[in-house]
Amino acid sequence: MAERNPTIEVRKGEALDMSAVDPLLKAAIPNLSGVAKVTQYPSGASNLTYAVDYPGHRLVLRRPPFGKIPKSGHDMFREYRIMRDLQPVFGAVPPVVYYTDDEAHIGKEFYVMKRVDGHIVHRIPKEWNWGEAENRALCENFFSKLCDLHTLDVEATGLSDFGKPEGYVERQIMGWNRRWNRVLTDDVPHYEDIQGWLEANMPPDSGKVGVLHGDYRIDNCILDPEDPTKIAAIIDWEISALGDPLMDLGNTLAYWIQADDPPHMQLTVRQPSTNAGMMTRKEILQFYAERTGHDVSNMAYYYVYGIWRLCVIIQQIYFRYVSGATQDERFKNYGQMVIALAETAREKIETGEI
Repeated sequence: MAERNPTIEVRKGEALDMSAVDPLLKAAIPNLSGVAKVTQYPSGASNLTYAVDYPGHRLVLRRPPFGKIPKSGHDMFREYRIMRDLQPVFGAVPPVVYYTDDEAHIGKEFYVMKRVDGHIVHRIPKEWNWGEAENRALCENFFSKLCDLHTLDVEATGLSDFGKPEGYVERQIMGWNRRWNRVLTDDVPHYEDIQGWLEANMPPDSGKVGVLHGDYRIDNCILDPEDPTKIAAIIDWEISALGDPLMDLGNTLAYWIQADDPPHMQLTVRQPSTNAGMMTRKEILQFYAERTGHDVSNMAYYYVYGIWRLCVIIQQIYFRYVSGATQDERFKNYGQMVIALAETAREKIETGEI
């Protein structure tokens, strides 16, 4: 098997002040002792994630990025709380052990969770020797977990006060449009037509309320170390919410590039969705509808929304790079990715295809 989730030395300018963190963790976690080794997970373009290894305790710390961040973005408590409350009823989340909103410690709020053993992959390692059957099994298990999440009894989760499902669609559309217009750069078109179409064609609330992950992709899942076709845990709950499950499905489909998509869509591949055996987006809709009972007949709208929301997220990161808030060279060409996604949204508006 491939090395599981390798870390790197902490990047320049992103050091974690363990002189502040260490006493907090030792006060909160029984039997925690010794000196921690700190490394950084290289993936992820938003929050910063560190491996904090003590003798006998393998932990993960998450914090917002350095520099100016959106007022409502990078909410560590939401991510901490939803994992805490889902653990007893959903299970597929890492156990959380500590949270603080006191920014005096390291300059931002942060939380800590236990590390779940397994694989995080952007592509299936060749040495796994997978064929269509294994890819299909992972695909079905991946979407089954989403269906399970979307059909949870919200009251039973203890998350009924986690958000306001009423008006969720309108808040998302108007909110992402506002965020877009705050992070414009000279080298990326403004795409007023996409914003206008989303506002003009906004569907009413469906009446369905579910727990939404907000960023559900295979590379936001930890695959079981013994059987990587299974999902051991789901991570990155930063933008989770209560709302219409079809909005969350639209977000996931926006990431789901399939083998026959045109080249400009292939530029945005982040997960092994193009592998032989993986479902197409249309097959996913049928799979999802059968398991949840949700009506997916207007899914083209939610798909365009998902693509546009992804445009905004990437543009926010690109804006931070252009403005000098981060020097991470991974973000240098994010403007081109935004354009590729926005042109895809325009195509889907014109054709109505998924």
